[in-house]
Amino acid sequence: MAKKKTSLFECQHCGEQSSKWLGKCPNCGAWESFIELNETQQEVLKQISKITTGDSKAKPITQIQQDDITRFTSNDSEFDLVLGGGIVPGSLTLIGGSPGVGKSTLLLKVAGNIAKTNKKVLYVSGEESAGQIKLRATRLEANEDNLYLLSEIKLEEIMHELLREAYEVVVIDSIQTIYSSNLTSAPGSVSQVREITFELMRKAKDTNIAMFIIGHITKDGSIAGPRVLEHMVDTVLYFEGETSREIRMLRGFKNRFGSTSEIGIFEMTNEGLVSAKEIASKFFDKSKPQSGSALTVSLEGTRALILEVQALVCESTYPNPKRSATGFDSNRLNMLLALLEKKLDLPLNHYDVFINISGGIKIKESSGDLAVIAAIISSFRNRPISKESVFIGEVSLTGEIKDVYSMDIRLKEASTQGITKAIVATKPKSIKDMKCFTVDEVSKMIELF
Repeated sequence: MAKKKTSLFECQHCGEQSSKWLGKCPNCGAWESFIELNETQQEVLKQISKITTGDSKAKPITQIQQDDITRFTSNDSEFDLVLGGGIVPGSLTLIGGSPGVGKSTLLLKVAGNIAKTNKKVLYVSGEESAGQIKLRATRLEANEDNLYLLSEIKLEEIMHELLREAYEVVVIDSIQTIYSSNLTSAPGSVSQVREITFELMRKAKDTNIAMFIIGHITKDGSIAGPRVLEHMVDTVLYFEGETSREIRMLRGFKNRFGSTSEIGIFEMTNEGLVSAKEIASKFFDKSKPQSGSALTVSLEGTRALILEVQALVCESTYPNPKRSATGFDSNRLNMLLALLEKKLDLPLNHYDVFINISGGIKIKESSGDLAVIAAIISSFRNRPISKESVFIGEVSLTGEIKDVYSMDIRLKEASTQGITKAIVATKPKSIKDMKCFTVDEVSKMIELF
């Protein structure tokens, strides 16, 4: 008796799967996006499932042989920092970011740096011609004999080129433009992206080639394609930054060979993206004191950054006052404003409050709470704050100011930038060359103004 064929339908927007055709995707809400997967596509799904779930027989950990990870440098200190110390041969790295942020520029620069070390590098572009890439490479000073360019969107041709030369590094720009002739779906569809990434992953592991894949992002900021894409690769990096600003940041969200807490900071110049050497003074201004401006120190991985918190408090002309925050959590801002109304009797319910973190960086920890409160009070009372003072501390719902981790590292960085005063919850014993003023409650902050 013939085996009954199992039907499987998949949404080409988000990768949602169903055993029957659906007019509307229950996951992303797209209409008429489900297509039926053929037997070849279903077989690829099974192979990927075996890799991501792992169905091999378990062994005692004492019998497992440890892998020795070797690395080589990309000749870019910031890029190596995010990767965990360098590039691992045979690794597959996915780099996402909004259009125009500089993904292609960064990887072309890195490819040129690696080619200078006598390693063969292949740069595959499905979006630009070889002449266009050559023009950008000239500006980036990336013209090297060991850097090969291939303008191709067909996967089979790319695989044939990998057999022709012994490449050690491959850059795919971008994964959404590559297609396989074995599939009937269009380039960029979920089926194409998944199978191509799977084939590239097998090639990277079999030949020990370090591969970098550029991926576009969706409107909500996630990498386009199925979520299994991020499970298949070894490292996921996001390139952040506004095209109107010169500072760009590379963050790690997954790294099987290192930490994800580090960030790489780059500066857009006439020569392209370069590692920001003197980054300390990029995020704050040491000019004359102004009301509504306070300094804090944020820790990004092992790097301490001095940030300027700017606040604007003005009388509201609307029944519901406006609250807006750029680079700071708006929910946390509402909490701090409610706390100031209760503890300090400030009538902020009649005022519009705007918060901005200068330099385009985002504060993702609670150490900036005290600086936000200081900036709000300074703007409300129109009292300038000295640029030689820094505010570091977490504010609780009860009005207590709590200490934060790695205070020594933060104050040491502040001291090297000429800051002489620190308002903190607890004075560190190891810091002797800086005046520290301890404040344990929000109600005592009003005494500083």
